[in-house]
Amino acid sequence: MSMRVGTGFDIHRLVENRKLILGGVEVDSPRGLQGHSDADVLLHAVGDALLGAAGLGDLGRHFPSTDPQFKDISSREILRRVHAMLRDQGFRILNIDTTIIAEAPKLSVYLEAMRSGISETLSLSSGQVNVKAKTHEGVDAIGHGDAIAAQAVAMIEKD
Repeated sequence: MSMRVGTGFDIHRLVENRKLILGGVEVDSPRGLQGHSDADVLLHAVGDALLGAAGLGDLGRHFPSTDPQFKDISSREILRRVHAMLRDQGFRILNIDTTIIAEAPKLSVYLEAMRSGISETLSLSSGQVNVKAKTHEGVDAIGHGDAIAAQAVAMIEKD
């Protein structure tokens, strides 16, 4: 067996008149993330980490923002497709660890639902997925409440 590790990162601006979707969960917020899809930075970071671990590029390669078929696509659907790509290559996900970086809204009440949704989407046990949230202590666009970012690390193995 061969184990591999991949990392993912994503950041989007907060804008008016958009729902805030993080980890596949709608979060109560006056603003949402701007993007071609639903702009779920957490699921985008997870997808990039998985693709990177498998040596399959990144989300932009497979789901380009210039392609109208991906306009407003659910990031859960993107993650399902990434999972299928990994399975087709003989990879199995061992674990995923993530961090959302946001000044607001407070996310603690949503973290378990995010973890559960990611686990379900990727056919993993809840113990294989971890979701954390941190603030940016008032520093830069994230700290000023103008953007949200996420990081992910994924470990996979190939039989």
